[in-house]
Amino acid sequence: MSMNKNSRLIVFMPILMAIATIFGVFIGKNLSTSGGGTGGSKNIFYSNGNQNEKINQILSLIDEEYVDTVNTDKLTDEAIAALLEQLDPHSAYIPPVDLQGVNEDMEGNFDGIGVEFNIVNDTIVVVAAISGGPSEALGIRSGDRIVKIDGQLVAGTKIKNEEVIKKLRGKKGTKVKVDIARRTVKELIPYTITRDKIPIYSLDASYMINEQTGYIKLNRFAEKTYEEYMDAFKKLKGLGMEKMILDLRGNPGGYLSVAIAIADEFLKNKEMIVYTEGRARKREDYKATSEGEFEDGALVILIDEGSASASEIIAGSMQDNDRAAIIGRRSFGKGLVQEQFEFKDGSAIRLTVARYYTASNRSIQRPYTEGTEKYYEEAYSEILNTDPNHQSNPGDTLHKYKTKSGRTVYGGGGISPDVYVPVDTSGYSKYYSDVISKGVSYDFCFNYADKNRNTLLKKYKDYREFGRDINLADKILVEFVDYADKNGVARKDAQIRKSRLWLINRLQSLIARNLWKNEGFYYIINKDDQYIHSALKYLNRK
Repeated sequence: MSMNKNSRLIVFMPILMAIATIFGVFIGKNLSTSGGGTGGSKNIFYSNGNQNEKINQILSLIDEEYVDTVNTDKLTDEAIAALLEQLDPHSAYIPPVDLQGVNEDMEGNFDGIGVEFNIVNDTIVVVAAISGGPSEALGIRSGDRIVKIDGQLVAGTKIKNEEVIKKLRGKKGTKVKVDIARRTVKELIPYTITRDKIPIYSLDASYMINEQTGYIKLNRFAEKTYEEYMDAFKKLKGLGMEKMILDLRGNPGGYLSVAIAIADEFLKNKEMIVYTEGRARKREDYKATSEGEFEDGALVILIDEGSASASEIIAGSMQDNDRAAIIGRRSFGKGLVQEQFEFKDGSAIRLTVARYYTASNRSIQRPYTEGTEKYYEEAYSEILNTDPNHQSNPGDTLHKYKTKSGRTVYGGGGISPDVYVPVDTSGYSKYYSDVISKGVSYDFCFNYADKNRNTLLKKYKDYREFGRDINLADKILVEFVDYADKNGVARKDAQIRKSRLWLINRLQSLIARNLWKNEGFYYIINKDDQYIHSALKYLNRK
């Protein structure tokens, strides 16, 4: 059974828009204007060209003569955004209010107290204290309830997420007082937390799937990603890793330099990784050095329609050099390079300045001449692609290239995998969709882990033991169905039977996340993952 096409588009379009606007391959650069931004004279660009002057004159004219009062700063922002939209889907304007958050994502840190939280029953509940943050150092733990912030009651006040963030974040070195309720303690526990730099991790999980095979999942290519990857690699290498699965599914990209550094770990000296070239940018080649630490081990790269930009650089370079098997579905197809130009008013533009090309000279960028909406619709259509050769895009049969060993690979948009994994709908039901979309499964698992935390941690030494207990899993499912029935998702026995394995897998993995963080979640969720099964099947032949 499958979802209606339009409803699936509604679900996926925000994700795809985020991929294009926020991430990509870009290089930071400052650009100053002599006029100091958009205030005062209203001049945003200075040029002797009449067409550029016309923009300034129109804005000044509107400010001075228009019938109603107009916010010219907002109008200028919207005009710049509209101008960039005419270029390509990835050139973008970032207003001052958004730039800090965008930069934090890529710089890999922000200032705050370091907790992941959720608002449950009108109460701020700590999901996890972030590793390396000040809250973890003080002993704040999962399940703690934040009742007061700086003496002000925040429980039962209908507080929103953005208000919590505003109260808890602040400059490094400043202090915030929180009063916490903990199940095992009768009175509130007061903490004074000194805010600090909080790391944003781009490595979701790393663990050994079996005695020889390691698994590493990256969610972006940010400033600290290479260091995170190397730490994970060394840990797994010490545990006996000889084969690796690098999971880049849903990874929308990031810094070019970081993607090159990770690709270099797998390729031999002087093998081509990628090159960039643009109208105003000379060709620049990026090749591997002799420093890689996993140049010979069996390797699989997992990709899907959410893998873009820097993810495609790695996948494309591995494929063109015959270094790894690419498994999954066709990647997003973003082969444009952005540079970030920042203005004095705190805004910035990310302007496309070049294209990138893989070692076989193919550009991975999908065509965008029919407009931005069509561009994203095409990426979405790949999600439903069931062609076993994954060559439904006509461009694939026209744009053929050769790898280092002479194998044929395809251009025309994205990286086409060596082993295609179709969309799995075997366990899908409306019931399964509803318990996810309405947040019922998430809330149940959080509450279950919160109530049974000490018992579960005492009974199971790790997430592996927990994931193997199928008797407990069935009991959890029964309890969950009753919970869902009381919280807006009516019991539907036939659909529950069809989705049973999917439901059990989801419930176990979400509970494991609350107890053992992301490593527990991915270990369990991957047990029934078709990508992982395909990867292991390939690696077992090596």
